[in-house]
Amino acid sequence: MKILVIDDHPFVRQGIISILSEVKGYEVVGETDEANSALSLISDNMPDVVLIDLSLKGNINGLDLIKAIKERYPKVKSIAVSMHDENVYAERAIRAGALGYIMKGEDPEKLINAIEKVFDGEIAVSKKVSDKIMNKFFHGANNVEVLSVELFSNRELEVFELIGHGFSTSEIAQKLGLSISTIETYRANIKDKLNLKNAAELTKTAVQWVIEKNRI
Repeated sequence: MKILVIDDHPFVRQGIISILSEVKGYEVVGETDEANSALSLISDNMPDVVLIDLSLKGNINGLDLIKAIKERYPKVKSIAVSMHDENVYAERAIRAGALGYIMKGEDPEKLINAIEKVFDGEIAVSKKVSDKIMNKFFHGANNVEVLSVELFSNRELEVFELIGHGFSTSEIAQKLGLSISTIETYRANIKDKLNLKNAAELTKTAVQWVIEKNRI
């Protein structure tokens, strides 16, 4: 099985590669920290499974990369491997085209199990996420989920969550590898979509959202 590892932290990439190198029959065919080089590596190596962090360097985040891979290379299977809360991001990753979602910090065995399931064409998410998606299918979304999934672009959601965790505009720009003016544009778009008047209302709403989503 050929596997490509995409993560913006070299230490994390090396940790994942170290885990995979111990598994018989696995071959890591490449690694990178941003989307454009990832697409080039996929084109050159045609991996079976791609492990993708949701936060990447450059203008394309992990969710958009998953969508691009699904569109360009439908036979390549993607798994989101992220520190972002699965309550919010797992369903969005599946909608983008991923077949799996696993939180960083899980036991290596869970990562291997997810890779095996996805390679076989199955969906690899936690029971909690699976139950939530099924419950949403039968009973509809609550307001928090509609707010996160239906209104925002992938990057807007990422910025909104960071605001809710108390990061400043400059700190968000540094974390995402984007300019301050770009983050300010995302903030303005979020305020417009939520009909918020100012930065104080945006911060308050984002903080409340972060608190509520952790209760789901």
